[in-house]
Amino acid sequence: MSRVGKEPIAIPQGVKVTLEDQVFVAEGPKGKVCQSMLTGIPVEIEDGVVKVTRDDDSGDLRSKHGLMRALLANAVHGAAEGFSKQLEIHGVGYRASLKGSEIHLALGFSHPVVFQVPVGIEVQVDEKAGKIMVSGADRQQVGQVAANIRRLRKPEPYKGKGIRYSDEVVRRKVGKAGAAK
Repeated sequence: MSRVGKEPIAIPQGVKVTLEDQVFVAEGPKGKVCQSMLTGIPVEIEDGVVKVTRDDDSGDLRSKHGLMRALLANAVHGAAEGFSKQLEIHGVGYRASLKGSEIHLALGFSHPVVFQVPVGIEVQVDEKAGKIMVSGADRQQVGQVAANIRRLRKPEPYKGKGIRYSDEVVRRKVGKAGAAK
């Protein structure tokens, strides 16, 4: 039995969980998260707890058992508390500002970069500190949006300029040593 898969998922107060047409839906104060179910992995909702089991011990189902439980736990947690990722902007003249549902970034290019924030994602920009906070109910979508923003100008290894995660460590390289005579 999977160590992750056999753990029950407690449903917190204020979160409503339903299972309809092979789609698991968790609704809470932070939003609504839908997760499609995998075949062969039944889910039971009873007494404020979600239990994930599997039909047999085939290798395919054993590998997906823990995955399905983790995805459902993320859906419940996201609906209750949400997820967030923080990005930092490093570099002289690099800055970001929020205008409606767009982030306008100055990243050293000859043109400003405009990033459209998708529906279901909330973004806060601290212009003075150069920080961008991406938050939402769907963990996968929050991570993907943060990765897309980081991809606009990845941190470079010589000066460390670019957009990075707040907990990311950029390995720095030594520049040219100069002309040897």
